[in-house]
Amino acid sequence: MKSTGIIRNVDGLGRIVLPKDLRKQYGITPDTPLEIMTDSDCIVLRKYRPAGCCEFCGDVADDVVIFHGKPICGACRKALAMM
Repeated sequence: MKSTGIIRNVDGLGRIVLPKDLRKQYGITPDTPLEIMTDSDCIVLRKYRPAGCCEFCGDVADDVVIFHGKPICGACRKALAMM
């Protein structure tokens, strides 16, 4: 893991603030669900994506295919083909 050099305190309710630069870099908005995991002595935050979730639109569809390691739904494949 790479250190950002940013230090934040946990408030009385257990919250921390993610710096704006990191939120922007990783596309985290107020509606972005984050998955909380642990790895030995680390707490890891990751954007939550349910299984079968399209990489582009975020929809969970039955017609998802994996392209270069990324799940893509039929609607997004059609939109890409029109470009």
